[in-house]
Amino acid sequence: EWPGLVGLLNLNGGLTKMGREYSTLWTVDGTDDFFREGIATWIATGELAHDESHVRPLPHLPRTPEVELGRALADQLMTDKAIIGIFDEGCMGMYNAIIDDEMLNPLGIYKERLSQSALWAEMQTVTDEEADAIGAWLREAGMTFRLGTDEATELTESQLRSQYAMYIAALRISDDFGLDAVGIQYQQGLKDVTPASDLVEGLLNNVQRPPVTSRDGSRVLWEGEALPNFNEVDEGVAVDALVTHRLWTAMGMDPATTLHDVRWGEEFDGQYVWVYEISGSVPPSHFAGGYADAEGWRQGPEFFPAGGSTINGVSKPGEIVWSRVYVQDDILHVDIGRGSVVELPEEEVRRRKEATNPEWPIASVVLHGVSRDQFMGRHKANHAQLVYADDAAAADRALSAKAALFHRLGVTVHLCGDAVIVED
Repeated sequence: EWPGLVGLLNLNGGLTKMGREYSTLWTVDGTDDFFREGIATWIATGELAHDESHVRPLPHLPRTPEVELGRALADQLMTDKAIIGIFDEGCMGMYNAIIDDEMLNPLGIYKERLSQSALWAEMQTVTDEEADAIGAWLREAGMTFRLGTDEATELTESQLRSQYAMYIAALRISDDFGLDAVGIQYQQGLKDVTPASDLVEGLLNNVQRPPVTSRDGSRVLWEGEALPNFNEVDEGVAVDALVTHRLWTAMGMDPATTLHDVRWGEEFDGQYVWVYEISGSVPPSHFAGGYADAEGWRQGPEFFPAGGSTINGVSKPGEIVWSRVYVQDDILHVDIGRGSVVELPEEEVRRRKEATNPEWPIASVVLHGVSRDQFMGRHKANHAQLVYADDAAAADRALSAKAALFHRLGVTVHLCGDAVIVED
């Protein structure tokens, strides 16, 4: 049950990056054969190996349009370079989420290390009129907010105004430094002084979003584009979001990408359906009705004392590509696979949300060709990257292009489950 799975996967990712040998095991209640036999094996031998038969190395890549596109975008990245902006690296303590510069730089990706105090200072320069215009745009687009008056427990207009200011400030600082992606490590940095960054992060990852001008008003920043955001400054997500944004845009598909916490899951109607949740916001295009299906709830006061709105909702059914970039044996790897977001009955979705964080958006995910225990035994992070494709054929083509892109960058690629490289 949550948050045990996400905690265990975070630990696995950290130990893997450290090069430490470890054995981990999971169970619902300790009575199942998988758990009891695993414990017996570990007691007898001191180690436990899990089934990784669903994982395959990248095969020889055919010269298809998808492969050539992936290679061309990789070459462009290594030639022209990219900068990811990192507000307070490591302040949430996720060791597995930090990729050292000597691993990033050969990919053409460089870090601009920033302080969240600078973000706070920039927020103070945003006028109320500018901030209120963001709120007006969101409401005009159809987004609603669950508002109250108690600052300690409810979402208020003053909290929203601070979040709108943070959205503007994040874009202006990103413009200052020429960033290609940005990450805000809110929870252990800004949580005591300003409302949550989640509303900001979901908006940044969406192509359709409130316009923000440069300080002098002469330019609209990233007009008609998303600015990839990597929640919690997870740099594995940063690399993935950056290349996915470019690749999906080139293929004419919605590039709105997000990370999700792997919260937990259960069988439903003969399938194992994961509960994927992000701590506050997904891009609204991940909802069937876009902003009209997005509702702002207050972040929980136990983690977010200053409050702030989420972008809450239920992710639409559709075909996805999932992935994770991680460090093992001092080199970069990526696991990549296919899946579907499925539609569950409303009462089942409500039950799952109430069992975790009802204020957070949920995706009900079925991984193709990967069981619960295979995923848990293999995955090297508390986060999984998720992006939609237009349909199953488009997802297969995009996965092929993405695998080729990572391979060209020198990242070791692992195909998981039913992932295939399209031959023609």
